[in-house]
Amino acid sequence: MNNIKRIRVWDPLVRIFHWVLAVCFLIAYVVEDDRLNLHLLAGSIMFGLIIFRLIWGIMGTEHSRFADFICSFKQIIQHLRDLVSLRPAHHMGHTPVGGVMIFVLLAGLLMLSLSGAMLYSFENSSIPFAFLMTEVTPDTILLIENSHELIADILALFVLFHVAGVLVESVLQKQNLIRAMITGYKKEKI
Repeated sequence: MNNIKRIRVWDPLVRIFHWVLAVCFLIAYVVEDDRLNLHLLAGSIMFGLIIFRLIWGIMGTEHSRFADFICSFKQIIQHLRDLVSLRPAHHMGHTPVGGVMIFVLLAGLLMLSLSGAMLYSFENSSIPFAFLMTEVTPDTILLIENSHELIADILALFVLFHVAGVLVESVLQKQNLIRAMITGYKKEKI
């Protein structure tokens, strides 16, 4: 009989970051301009969370550090092959494809936050980008607005891919990865 050991993988800061970020993105995406103050609050919190995660990705606990899930192109391709064959290798932290998704989501969320801050600054002549106002045309503002909306829509698709990937990996690895992101623990056969 195989013994199962619970291993703590995700520290509380990573778990809180993950769920608060998910809620903020959902709120900002759903309310858009209908409740601008709520949209701005959610976007501002997201920006702060991204800054935190970039720092924690360097200084945090073992599985929260970027160095733990930066993989070679060869490892990523092998993981995809393993997924297609329905036999992915077990990874205590992020999988190679999961690591790529983390970087894509962080970069996209950073671009989304910065484009939102720029748009708000330009439309309201407020900080942090008000110093650029002399060179901003209505066409530029429209371009930033369209870019902001496009980035949000693309990120929504990537979030769906992320959730689908978590569900597929959960089934294939016989590991409830959603529970792991709530409790911090994953199972390992010993």
